[in-house]
Formats: sequence, structure tokens, C-alpha cells
Amino acid sequence: MSFGVAPNPFVPSAVEGRATSETPLARTSTRLGTNGFRVAGMIAALLLAACGQAQPQARRDAAGFPFPDRPVASIVSSRWSTEPQRDLAHEADAVIAAAGVRPGMSVADVGAGEGYYSVRLAKAVGGRGRVLAEDIVPAYRDGLARRIARERLANVSVTLGRPDDARLPPNGFDRIFLIHMYHEISDPYALMWRLRAALRPGGRIVIVDADRDTASHGTPPALLKCELEAVGFRQIAQRPMPAASGYLALFEASGEPPRPAAIEACKA
Repeated sequence: MSFGVAPNPFVPSAVEGRATSETPLARTSTRLGTNGFRVAGMIAALLLAACGQAQPQARRDAAGFPFPDRPVASIVSSRWSTEPQRDLAHEADAVIAAAGVRPGMSVADVGAGEGYYSVRLAKAVGGRGRVLAEDIVPAYRDGLARRIARERLANVSVTLGRPDDARLPPNGFDRIFLIHMYHEISDPYALMWRLRAALRPGGRIVIVDADRDTASHGTPPALLKCELEAVGFRQIAQRPMPAASGYLALFEASGEPPRPAAIEACKA
């Protein structure tokens, strides 16, 4: 930030006043001009100090949760890859098995996109189970709702969330899936803190991502572990998931959730 100094109206120009350093007017003008620069410098220093004091507050959202101290990748598509390619690699089968999904469970697919996992989870939990598919992009949510209706999946519901809140019902889910999208969450501490309340006792968060920088559409495993531990989760498993071109990590709630203001952002 730079601050300019406006011309001092009390200092006459050499043409207008023809003042010299020997005249009283020139000596007065010189003192006023010097004071003007001093005042401007003080104002600049105060403004810079104010900016410095406001910066930490700007790194938290309205509820007091910290924003991530790392890049957030843009949402570029409703799909991660084509469904035939993913099925050829048996991606969903491998992830659902590793997550321990069983018939009759209630599961959520956060950031569901076109619903690759939603429709396959519907089969895994069966008629006695249920799936809630969530996305924050209205067009993705609407497209998925049409797909669910077209495929007549009676055990799947679709909902619209926010970047800081998936708006899942409390105490409602045995598993909550976040597949290839954690790096796109702009307010991860708020979102994950609120997902805790949506888990049933013994429920688990299931995250699949690539092991690379968040700016490159992945999340380093150590960073993921740090961010989830910061909001009160405990990592219970992590394993390579080559079928999903990345890794899978499982988390469960541990202890009491921290106050938002007490949460500190992890360093990338």
C-alpha cells in the first residue's frame, strides 16, 4: 500500500510568490511544508498499523473458524474422471469395501457432483439403508436429482449445502464420504467441525485424495491429518488407494469439539 502526499496549499510556487529562502514567507512555508510531510508520514504509519491489526481477523470466517493457510483448488468439474474408466479400475468397490460400508447403513456423499459414488453407495447400503448426496453447486445438485429420479433410486436423497456447512442432519450417518474434493473446500475447518455433529456414535469420515499439493488438486496426507485433528478428529487408518489414484484416510470424532476461536490453521 502506498500513500501520496498532496500538494501543500500553504506553500507558494516559485512563480506565484517568487519567494526565496531569505524572506519570512519562504521560511514560514518551509516550516509548514516540513510539518505537512511529518503529518502525512504519521497518517501513513497509523493506516499501516491498522491494516496489520485487521489482518488476523480477516483470516477467520464470521463464525470464528480459521481459513486454510494454503491454496484452495477451484471446482472445475462435476466429475473426477469418466465412470467407465473408474469402474474398470474397480474404484468404488475398493473404496466402499475399505470404508466398511454394510447393508442398512446411512451414508452421506459430500461434494457428490454427478453422483458416481452416490448411486453405487445406494446399492451397497441396500433398501434398508439410505444415501444423502450433497453438493454446493446448484447445477450439480439439480443434475444429480434428475439422475436419481431417472434411475429410480428410492433410497437416495439430494441436498444443497454451503462451503462451510453441508447441512447434514445431526446424528444421522455411519459414514460420510468426501471423494477427490477435500482440496476444493474453501472453509475446511468450519465444514469438518460441523460434520462431526452429523456422525452417529462410531461413525467415520472417509476421505480419498491424491498425495500432492492442494493447488494441484490433491492434499498431502500429513496436512489432511493436521487439519482434521485441529477440529477434533482422530485418524484411524490411512492406506494407498491405487484404484482411486490416491490414498484413503479414515477419521472418527475424538473428545469434545474445540471452540472455533481456539482452532489454529495448519501450515502447508
